[in-house]
Amino acid sequence: MREKASGMPLGTLRGVSQVDFQSDWRTAICFVIALFAGGWQFGVFGLLGTVVATLTAWVLGASKDRLTAGLEGFNGTLIGVALVLYFDARWITVLLVIAGAIMGSVLTSALNSLLTPLNLPTFTAPFCAVTTVMLVGAPSYERIWHGRAYAAPPSAAHPGASVTFSDLWQGLFNGIGQVFFQGTWYVGLIFLIGLAFAGWMVAAAALVSSAVGIVVAILLGAHAADIGAGLYGYNAVLTGIALCGTFVRPTTLGLAYAVAGAVSATVLTASVANLFAPVGGHTLTWPFVVVTWIFLAAVPVLSGVRRVPT
Repeated sequence: MREKASGMPLGTLRGVSQVDFQSDWRTAICFVIALFAGGWQFGVFGLLGTVVATLTAWVLGASKDRLTAGLEGFNGTLIGVALVLYFDARWITVLLVIAGAIMGSVLTSALNSLLTPLNLPTFTAPFCAVTTVMLVGAPSYERIWHGRAYAAPPSAAHPGASVTFSDLWQGLFNGIGQVFFQGTWYVGLIFLIGLAFAGWMVAAAALVSSAVGIVVAILLGAHAADIGAGLYGYNAVLTGIALCGTFVRPTTLGLAYAVAGAVSATVLTASVANLFAPVGGHTLTWPFVVVTWIFLAAVPVLSGVRRVPT
């Protein structure tokens, strides 16, 4: 496998799109464009994380199929984007992304070993674990944390308030973009266009799931600014895509199952944020990971829901 690295460049590119479970090269290109549209640092550090994670997996002997499909790179992508968001574009951040992507690659293999017998993917759990550890520990290191403070949600500056039409339509796109920590609506739109290349059902699942997150957040009384920023949508988006055609057959009952998952991920979002509040409230994609693992683990004993053949 290490004798030929053919397919590695495309596999690395697919690592970006595999954050949303997609391997279409057009989707991957759109996602990279979206990251750079959000800011050069997100594109550069996201690709750095993807390359390091994929290269680490290749050196350690991961399967060629996983490498070419981009399955070894997507956690590195999110690690790169998250760390540059929290620590800025500095030399120390470059080192952290490299170290984090290596750690994420090894953890991906470890979790695959544990979860494959259960027919459960790792999802973004390696990214969540590595990034949480780094964010919790960062304040103890002067070279990393100097002059910094925990990032506050939009509602810290604009608490409460009524949800406006702008909150609704921008939140719809931001819910898709916040999967990659992007809170500008047109960046979310570019991600949505990328998903459309992968198939109309994928794009529809993302859009509907983001809307579900908004509706649930409004019904529960979440802050308008956080809704508009997409903070209650992105975990619902990932859960909806995962449970609607990616891992669960999109039958009538299967679609209802996906909606239930998106609702659950939205509700859990606030719980995880409050749980991590003492260390900055970094929710990341933990709600998606936990909810989707539970919903997929339940499928074998539910006669009305079926997994997509792998």
